[in-house]
Amino acid sequence: MTVKLKIYGRVQGVFFRGNAKEKADELGLVGWVRNIQSHAVLADVAGLDPDGSVEALAVGPKDKLNQFIKWCKKGPPAAEVKKVEIEWLDSSQEYGDFSIK
Repeated sequence: MTVKLKIYGRVQGVFFRGNAKEKADELGLVGWVRNIQSHAVLADVAGLDPDGSVEALAVGPKDKLNQFIKWCKKGPPAAEVKKVEIEWLDSSQEYGDFSIK
């Protein structure tokens, strides 16, 4: 199974991507995680801080993906996750590991 996540809040500059990779590796997931530059107007409309967000795509068994989602909703200690958008995908793309983009 494949899940794509968009994580909003104070999630850049707090080692979110590095910690997400560690968690994905621990769970045996493959895919990627990257920073997304937020647009202030869109963030304001959505009631979010315009401080950027993180996007992740993970592939693996559903139970492991659910554990990863649960972790992303909290993040590392310095993060302040405000919202996580979850999109389940039908994807046949293969990844060799979980990488930071």
